[in-house]
Amino acid sequence: MIILKSQQEIAKMAAAGRIVAEALDGLKNIVRPGITTLELDKFTEHFIIKKGARPAFKGYRDYPATICASINNQVVHGIPSDKAVLNNGDIISIDIGAEIDGFYGDAAITLPVGNISPEAGRLLEITEIALYEGIKMAVIGKRLSDISNAVQTCVEKNSYSVVRDFVGHGIGQSLHEEPQIPNFGRAGQGPRLKSGMTLAIEPMVNMGRWEIKILEDNWTAVTKDGSLSAHFEHTIVVTENGPEILTKL
Repeated sequence: MIILKSQQEIAKMAAAGRIVAEALDGLKNIVRPGITTLELDKFTEHFIIKKGARPAFKGYRDYPATICASINNQVVHGIPSDKAVLNNGDIISIDIGAEIDGFYGDAAITLPVGNISPEAGRLLEITEIALYEGIKMAVIGKRLSDISNAVQTCVEKNSYSVVRDFVGHGIGQSLHEEPQIPNFGRAGQGPRLKSGMTLAIEPMVNMGRWEIKILEDNWTAVTKDGSLSAHFEHTIVVTENGPEILTKL
């Protein structure tokens, strides 16, 4: 069942979303060669708690950290570690969730570490564009797969591939609600979009093939072919005036 949110509930989600957006903005200023992903995690946890919110991922299905920090060919769910040191030329995908007053916000960004290659920069650019192409489709009367198809079309016309094992999702009083939102598929399928739907749209895009595998920690997903992967995400609400992003400054 897809839960439509009231204006009061959307306001609470916007508060959670702003904390996530501010945390991601803060991370932009400290991601650099030599820092560890554990340091990034500690920064984010301190920031979220200071804002009066709760890290949404920590303890979720026994996940041990506040952020997911996925480097280079890691797609999603990389566990922060003091052994994971960022190097010049890396890219890092950081996914953050926060809960405040019973409602959730969820967003992700992929950042360059120092000076990255033009090829890596292009991957980041196209993945973020694909996110916004998907968001554009989140309007009343369209169908859910119109979002999916817009993401896939943008990605594949640029000769990249969309990860198929992980999907976007509804969000609200739970971190993951109905519906699931694949980043691929034919347009015109699935439920019609209605005002008050809150969705986490999150393209995960590989420079090579779409297949992934899970490492022995049972969390970290990596590309099977070792190619780079990028991830961008926003929490949005469908409104009478089009999509509104709740995790944007």
